[in-house]
Amino acid sequence: MKDWLGDKNSVFKTLGASSHVKEEREINDYYATDPIAVDILLEVESFNNVLEPACGEGHISKILLKNGIKTKSCDLIDRGYGEVKDFMTIDKWDGDIITNPPYKFAKQFIEHSLGIIPTGKKVAMFLKVQFLEGKGRKQLFLNNPPKTVYISSSRIACAKNGEFYVDNKPVSKAVAYAWYIWEKGFKGDTVLKWIN
Repeated sequence: MKDWLGDKNSVFKTLGASSHVKEEREINDYYATDPIAVDILLEVESFNNVLEPACGEGHISKILLKNGIKTKSCDLIDRGYGEVKDFMTIDKWDGDIITNPPYKFAKQFIEHSLGIIPTGKKVAMFLKVQFLEGKGRKQLFLNNPPKTVYISSSRIACAKNGEFYVDNKPVSKAVAYAWYIWEKGFKGDTVLKWIN
């Protein structure tokens, strides 16, 4: 009983319930998306004329292009792929937006995306499942409910600095991710679906 009454140190150590990571986060929050995540997305959603505003090394963009989807890629940081451009300076996009945004700026990316696309176009963001929680994001979801959230039932890795293997071992899949799909103008209830 002592564990449940206040000795949280032993309980949380046992459960591994900590918001701390063993190492520092990448300074620009660059965690590349495993291309399989894009393949899975394209099995359930269709897109046209896509802007990928946090393209990194092109992990998402290359799959979109391979599938014949017209794609413009940019990133604030030059990682050798796409145009170097601050997404927040883009004031209009006549198409869909797909990205894995820097997590610390995800809410701003979503709001900006919805502000620059026409009604009926889509925004797809690859984010942690835990993005669903939080008082600050609750208002975002109430004002702009996602049309669908596709939860990955088999975990998909995001790789710090785009390094999917460290010491010849695949990176950890310790975090659960989902594709959050907004359709500008949608005001119904969000549907949760499970993929892969």
